[in-house]
Amino acid sequence: MFHLLAPLADQFTPLNLFRYITFRSGGAFLTALLLSFMFGGRLIAWLRSKQGKGQPIRDDGPESHLLTKKGTPTMGGFLILIALVVATLLWADLRNRYVWIVLLLTLGFGGIGFVDDYLKVSKRNTRGLPGRLKLTVAVVFSVVAAAFIAEGSPPGLRFQLAVPFLKSVLIPLGVVGFLLFATLVMVGASNAVNLTDGLDGLAIGPVIIATGVFGVISYIVGNAVLTNYLQIHAVPGAGELIIICAALIGGGLGFLWFNAPPAMVFMGDTGSLAMGGALGAIAVVIKHEIVLAIVGGLFVLETASVVVQVMSFKLTGRRVFRMAPLHHHFEKKGWAEPTIVIRFWIIAIVLGIVGLATLKLR
Repeated sequence: MFHLLAPLADQFTPLNLFRYITFRSGGAFLTALLLSFMFGGRLIAWLRSKQGKGQPIRDDGPESHLLTKKGTPTMGGFLILIALVVATLLWADLRNRYVWIVLLLTLGFGGIGFVDDYLKVSKRNTRGLPGRLKLTVAVVFSVVAAAFIAEGSPPGLRFQLAVPFLKSVLIPLGVVGFLLFATLVMVGASNAVNLTDGLDGLAIGPVIIATGVFGVISYIVGNAVLTNYLQIHAVPGAGELIIICAALIGGGLGFLWFNAPPAMVFMGDTGSLAMGGALGAIAVVIKHEIVLAIVGGLFVLETASVVVQVMSFKLTGRRVFRMAPLHHHFEKKGWAEPTIVIRFWIIAIVLGIVGLATLKLR
């Protein structure tokens, strides 16, 4: 729509709206949201017909899951990805390299998740793809994406790490260092969201919050006037990523409509790996990788709980938490699932505000 209608603004003035990124981001949000509402029910019915018994439930998980979640279909991330892709292709400036990098990496990670979900459903176990294979493919995708991001970055920011709160500090990473760090951010974010996806609505809420924050930051980073005022590093063209962020929020809200407790469908690795990868890629493009660790602190906490649990058990034979990731620990303590979800959302909102504050506190 941008390419078809914006050039006609000289003949028909109202079409000038399509030149404004804020208008197009609103269009992307509404398009993704409406697509989710329109096709969500049909997609869930189709997934249920194909999957039969739904997603396999872990035997070692909370006892309540075997009763309340059994038979629920998975791969609901398809709904988010379809809405995201259609809305982005309709409303984004497709000449922008960053749009394609983030979109293709998101689909690549979604493809990994799809294969993993398919194997779980078809083989009726919770293992899916071997962990090493998943990690290897994700690393390859991320290295390629990082190389293309670096190629399109401003020369003064290429292979550099920006530090929040410090307006002029850039840490040189070098070519290899940057590729390794960017890969760690993208793969780490993807798996962190995946680990958080364990309760109805738990992962998608913080993802929407974090995406909203990074949509705002993307817009600012791509705007020369705002970057000069806030004294942050400008990345020309990065503002277009707000279209992807808006589409992801719209698709995410549409998915949440069906994923709200009790969930009609689970996101699956198809959605969680893809959305985490999208956040990681956007953070690398706009040079706010460290801010992602702040805004996505809930994902970091969930991942850290798993690492601590595994290391503690291997070294001492004892568990720090009743069960990892962290949300299962609170389930074991007797917290109701909606209580955990809402309180974790509150934490995500607070962390999102802190992340936005890094733009001004310099």
